[in-house]
Amino acid sequence: MLLDRITLYHIKMELVTPFVTSMGTEKEEEHIIIKVDGDGITGWGECVAAANPFYTYETVQTAWHILSDFLIPGIIGKNFNTVDEAISSWRKVRGHNMAKAGLEAALWDKLAKSKNISLSKMLGGVKEKIDVGVSIGIQSSDNELIKKVEGYLEEGYKRIKIKIAPGNDIQPVKALRKEFPNILLQVDANSAYTLKDVKIFKAMEEFNLLMIEQPLGYEDIYEHSKLQREIKTPICLDESIRTLADTRAAIELESCKIINIKPGRVGGFTEAKLIHDYCASKNIPVWHGGMLESGIGRAGNVALASLPNFTLPGDISASKRYYKKDIVEPEFVINKDGTMNVPSKTGIGVEVNIERLEQVTVQKLFFSV
Repeated sequence: MLLDRITLYHIKMELVTPFVTSMGTEKEEEHIIIKVDGDGITGWGECVAAANPFYTYETVQTAWHILSDFLIPGIIGKNFNTVDEAISSWRKVRGHNMAKAGLEAALWDKLAKSKNISLSKMLGGVKEKIDVGVSIGIQSSDNELIKKVEGYLEEGYKRIKIKIAPGNDIQPVKALRKEFPNILLQVDANSAYTLKDVKIFKAMEEFNLLMIEQPLGYEDIYEHSKLQREIKTPICLDESIRTLADTRAAIELESCKIINIKPGRVGGFTEAKLIHDYCASKNIPVWHGGMLESGIGRAGNVALASLPNFTLPGDISASKRYYKKDIVEPEFVINKDGTMNVPSKTGIGVEVNIERLEQVTVQKLFFSV
């Protein structure tokens, strides 16, 4: 797997509607698209670090720095037989998982194309379709939230996730349960609460939630174990699971009953597969989270979610959920039965629309031998 040219694209894509969480409001999404070339084959990846350091300390600017000054210089011009060999070249770089994941994704795509198989098969996927859910930001009123949920249910989404924040938690859940008593419903706090708020989560017990995602600190595992002992509703950990070691600690401490896997958060598909396999061995279900990816990152998410222990619907919505026009063809769509097809063509299985990519690019950087 020769790598003789690598290109970084800093993109900015406007969201269809503002996305509101406990961390703030997003009106557009900034990511880094990574293109690797060699042996006449192109691989694509997406670094999901955002413009701000609210979800993680990484940002587009820090990822750009780490990619251009450390990760790419270690692999450009070299020939690797496996992705693991490339990963070993940046093991000295601590953290910066999103930067690593974006580059690794491009390498996986290139490798799969070189072997003429889909990324799904390359990663060990077994599904032709995956179950998908949708994530809904904080709304201005219960009526507005209900209207949003009605629309997504009509489109076929199998699971509804709503964002919550202090002062905007029990009431929207109550309103949704009254209107939709039987839907799969979960909430995501994005680390907005503390153990002092245990009464709020106990009050949610009556609403039969599928899970409560990351209610406490974004680095915490221990205090989540205390909260899980206090409530029956499964806790799902997201932000605080960054490695296989974190996963082991969380499961041994019984801090959660479900884990959300995001390749960007854990450093790439390689670590994500290790977490997936370990959770499977411990009978802990996993599902695939989302970071408002373009179609490039979404293609990788769909491929990873085709692995067998992704048993719960993920945040892998249709392209139109976030963007008026995606940068891949065909765009990702949801089937009437609430599933999404796993691309079967080689690599990520979709074509990048270069013209559209250039339109949303605000900065570009080339590396070559």
